[in-house]
Amino acid sequence: MKEKPGAFPEQSQASQPGEEQKMYPRPEYIRENYRGSGKLEGKKAVITGGDSGIGRSVAIHFAREGADVAIVYTPKEEEDAQETRRLVEAEGRTCLLFPGDAKDKKFCRRAIVQTVEKFNGLHVLVNNAAAQFPQTEIEDVSADQFRLTFETNIFPYHYFAHEALKYMREGASIINTSSVTAYRGSGHLVDYASTKGAIIAYTRSLAQMLAEKGIRVNAVAPGPVWTPLIPSTFDSVEKFGQKTAMGRAGQPSEVGPSYVLLASEDGSFITGQTIHVNGGEFMSS
Repeated sequence: MKEKPGAFPEQSQASQPGEEQKMYPRPEYIRENYRGSGKLEGKKAVITGGDSGIGRSVAIHFAREGADVAIVYTPKEEEDAQETRRLVEAEGRTCLLFPGDAKDKKFCRRAIVQTVEKFNGLHVLVNNAAAQFPQTEIEDVSADQFRLTFETNIFPYHYFAHEALKYMREGASIINTSSVTAYRGSGHLVDYASTKGAIIAYTRSLAQMLAEKGIRVNAVAPGPVWTPLIPSTFDSVEKFGQKTAMGRAGQPSEVGPSYVLLASEDGSFITGQTIHVNGGEFMSS
């Protein structure tokens, strides 16, 4: 039987956020023909959840555009983080690694302070790390799960922004990863979608607060993208992404360039906005 375009073979992983090396097929993080043009030359960036998935794609794209990056990740993702560092260094840039718990604001502060000390500056913050716990019945979304999802998915966005802004100057950029679920909802990801909606409100509000300082704040709202989080949280991946208008899931390589736009001078008149990279699953007005 011929496999449908965009279909994935069934697979699962024991725990999230998942491991890239166990995925089949492997995600594409940057196109072979993507040519950097120095859009981020000399910039210094922090990327949370930068070890794999969209975060890894952003790190590699930033490096190819001339930026040094620091990535934040959970300690159990060390192997993926080391691979991301190898890929960044292959682009001729520096990659700092910060394993830890982003729910701990003291850790967030240390990561920012040490990045600034080693890089002598900070120009871009990408808040990207997230977790999701699918449940089909509201009774199964416990208070503990609801709290954990918020403490994982949005509290660290503020912790990192709060610390990073002590060092950011005019021209700096904060980019928050939201989701298509913030706009269309998700019946099996009620708490996750709620955090992603909160991220949009946070982005718009912070953009208004920082506009007069010349610091831009925007969001990217990906649709279904083939990352380690998918086989580590869903029971079935065979039809993942096939409900989009394009009939397939996206690759991290198709999302990373939107972060380059928002981090670079090409996005100098963009703030408080959200870029929808979702294959037409949700049509924004």
